[in-house]
Amino acid sequence: MKQILIASTSTVHNSGYLEYLLEALKIHFKNIDTVLFIPYARPGGISHQDYTEIVQTAFSKINKVVKGLHEFDDPKDAIESAQAIFTGGGNTFVLVNQLYKNDLISKLKTSIESGTPYLGTSAGSNICGLSIGTSNDMPIVYPPSFNALGVVPFNINPHYLDPDSESTHMGETRETRIKEFHKFNSQPVIGLREGSCLKVKGSKIVLIGSLKARIFEKNKQPYEIETGADLSYLN
Repeated sequence: MKQILIASTSTVHNSGYLEYLLEALKIHFKNIDTVLFIPYARPGGISHQDYTEIVQTAFSKINKVVKGLHEFDDPKDAIESAQAIFTGGGNTFVLVNQLYKNDLISKLKTSIESGTPYLGTSAGSNICGLSIGTSNDMPIVYPPSFNALGVVPFNINPHYLDPDSESTHMGETRETRIKEFHKFNSQPVIGLREGSCLKVKGSKIVLIGSLKARIFEKNKQPYEIETGADLSYLN
């Protein structure tokens, strides 16, 4: 049975890394001693080791050990034998490119679908969807495919921002970009605001956190769902 937390972000305003999620992570990883961390998204271009150390500091607060995937000679075996897995944020294209390079997409999908507890934040959440076509990131590398894990039946737009009527910014809004996406793609898109998460248990997908999420379906007007809402209908 799938056990997934899909979080918009690792850090909310005035909070430390993963701090706002720690209580939820105590429950999500309650029977876990060691978490396998996938550092491939490399926020700001930092090294895999430096990124892993940041994550270890956060998880030590709930008495969990973190091992970076880059530390293993055989990353496929590491994923297959992992007690739990966390993929952090950064650049989604860099992350997916490295996963394809190491032939890990199908292995990671199988692990998650077989019940290994998984946490994704930002880029690590993007890859839970059907594709990475609704990422906010720059395509600074070119992965072999934009297809992602597909462990949920829609795409995700983390860090979703509502249009600001007082802003002088003249570029496209997130809503405009997602509407553009739907001119060429049919899957629903979930706009996850900061601090919001999707909790997946088996086939049930529930929005948690204090904020609503914005739902985009092809040829429909976008609409809001309340926290606690079940998104399992989005197939």
